[in-house]
Amino acid sequence: MKVYNKLVRDRIPEIIKSSGKLCKIRILHEDEYVRELRKKYLKN
Repeated sequence: MKVYNKLVRDRIPEIIKSSGKLCKIRILHEDEYVRELRKKYLKN
């Protein structure tokens, strides 16, 4: 299985699962979430 380590929102995991694929999700703690958002912002 490929590993993406991406922030996702809305119903993306549900959409992936409904297409017959597997996905593993994890809900981040607030400090982790802020850190990942900053990384994403600085990347663009």
